[in-house]
Amino acid sequence: MKYRDYNDNELVYYIRENGEEANQILFKKYEPLIHSIAKKMYPYCKYNGVDLADLIQEGMIGLNQAIQSYREENDNLFFTFAKKCIERKIITLVIASKRQKHKILNESLSLEFNGEEGDVGILESVLSDDSFHPEERLFIEEAEKELTEKVKQSLTDNEERIFDLKRAGFNYKEIASIIDKNPKTVDNALQRIKKKFRKVLEER
Repeated sequence: MKYRDYNDNELVYYIRENGEEANQILFKKYEPLIHSIAKKMYPYCKYNGVDLADLIQEGMIGLNQAIQSYREENDNLFFTFAKKCIERKIITLVIASKRQKHKILNESLSLEFNGEEGDVGILESVLSDDSFHPEERLFIEEAEKELTEKVKQSLTDNEERIFDLKRAGFNYKEIASIIDKNPKTVDNALQRIKKKFRKVLEER
């Protein structure tokens, strides 16, 4: 079996029919893309205990997920879908390596956005009081999780990536570089995200 004799969709089909050779061919084809994305992301996590090999491994997992979940009827090219899955897995590991455990009331939701672009945090006035007892902190933590999940339901894939990266402590320029967008696009997305948070808060 030679790759040039088959397109990606045919290879995915053969893989699902237990075609080990097709699986090897497809992984070999996408290996350069995975390495390229991993090398691009590595500078953002190399001091956080993550090796380049870890990112590459995540990319491989992302490709496998793409193979398993791709549906040709959705009219997406497999390459586009696979690239998205690979990037998502690698970025998720980068975020996990960056994010550290912070105090619930100070940084866990991280809607302050560090004051960038003159922003004022949505929940800053609510979460800035350190006088809460442990049980009250636990209640607020649970409320925060519920609020975040509620808002995420209304976020686009791009907005969710930007939100997760911002929560992890990346700045505008870093986020823009990671997702291949300009800082203005990132800023616009964060403004939309804040509006969605306000809407959910008002409804509550």
